[in-house]
Amino acid sequence: MSASIDATVGFEMVIGLEIHCQLRTNSKLFSAASANFGDAPNANTDVVCLGLPGALPVCNRRAIELATRASLGLGCTVHPVSVFARKHYFYPDLPKGYQISQFDRPLATAGRVVIGVEPDGSPRAIRITRVHVEEDAGKSVHDRFPGFTAIDLNRAGTPLIEIVSEPDIRSSADAGAYVRAVKQILEYTDVSDANMEEGSLRVDVNISIRPRGATSLGTRTEIKNLNTISGVERSIEVEFARQCAVVASGGAVEQRTMLWDAARNEVRPAREKEGSHDYRYFPEPDLPPLVLDPSWIDAHRDALPELPEAKRARFAQAYGLSAAEIEALTATVALADRFEAIAAAGGDPKRAANWLLGTVLASINASGLSLDTHPVSVARLGALIRLEAEGAVSNTAAKQIFARLEAADDEPRAIAEREGLLQVSDDGALVRWIDEVFAEMPAETARFLGGEKKLQGVLVGAVMRKSGGSADPRKVNQLLGARTAAP
Repeated sequence: MSASIDATVGFEMVIGLEIHCQLRTNSKLFSAASANFGDAPNANTDVVCLGLPGALPVCNRRAIELATRASLGLGCTVHPVSVFARKHYFYPDLPKGYQISQFDRPLATAGRVVIGVEPDGSPRAIRITRVHVEEDAGKSVHDRFPGFTAIDLNRAGTPLIEIVSEPDIRSSADAGAYVRAVKQILEYTDVSDANMEEGSLRVDVNISIRPRGATSLGTRTEIKNLNTISGVERSIEVEFARQCAVVASGGAVEQRTMLWDAARNEVRPAREKEGSHDYRYFPEPDLPPLVLDPSWIDAHRDALPELPEAKRARFAQAYGLSAAEIEALTATVALADRFEAIAAAGGDPKRAANWLLGTVLASINASGLSLDTHPVSVARLGALIRLEAEGAVSNTAAKQIFARLEAADDEPRAIAEREGLLQVSDDGALVRWIDEVFAEMPAETARFLGGEKKLQGVLVGAVMRKSGGSADPRKVNQLLGARTAAP
């Protein structure tokens, strides 16, 4: 369904997100079957995830550790006691006929994620209602065999956490920012690869509308199983416009589950939206309550890495970088760590940021390598940055040296000396080049000496060409300035 945006005037959107994240475990949540992605269909199954009679679930300790770490990273309170429950619903790709999840006593509650800064300078945060642990369903494949639906149970029983936000989001852009922030925290805490293309991270959007200024909530719809951030943002805009058009024309929004069709840029209804009573939750009789020692929870809190919000604040204070640079450098733990190592080796954080975000990432993207496998080591790049900062080589020459470093295991200074790339700052040599340029460009020289300052750049460029790029441009500018100041 699609609708005109004209009908949206006078309404605001109210959004809550449910993010489903697959945890980085070797085995499934309640069985020893492999949780590996990409294996042949139905290869990773056993009696538990097949729901065979008499098979009993056994909780995966590693999954609970990762769920706890994620909850703490999201600022939640982890409860010493939580309870697994059966959620009854017909899943064609979950053989038991029910899902083991958590209901009224989840693992964690009351977190928050910062997505930006308010106009008054305070953090802009989205509250998290709860984080609960559950098993995933399998996968229904509709396009493999014409006229048939194939079932792949490899994913059935893999461990998930579901991160449920409060309805605090008021725009598609903030929804995208929230998903990015949560994804980044999950990656920083190393609980998941958060790969949306492979389904490790999926998003359900709950959206309703209300007149601007109203405080009550409208009837919501849920858009299921979004696996791109752009899909989250676009589907919100389309569904918001659809709901506004329905209400503006005198209709009423029906509580439904919707599907997003990216190819057609539209949402369409899948089924009526269920409430919690439809799932007939009750405590899982084959699993005791999950009991965590408070000291164990504290130990996991103490072991958390530096999280994105704290890292951004420290980078701003320690390195004096711009907000855009900090945002880019802290995108991943690997990138942030590499920046700090290069800054220490090169002694110049600003140049380290410029080199890493510019030349280094461009080289990595072009070559298909990673930070770990790129041939220019931290030590050699740091040495190159020091040469540039000291004025021993120009930026142009430094980039030439970098290209040589990618191809050979030489040191930057050795390459600069061998290829004549060291900058010349000796006044005698520079004056000779300036005099030669003056002789070759008498008209420009006369106008420059007569006070036409804008020609200084032209003359500097001529000196740089004459020197083969080896002249120190700062010294050339100083010497030219002295010529105009002389009586």
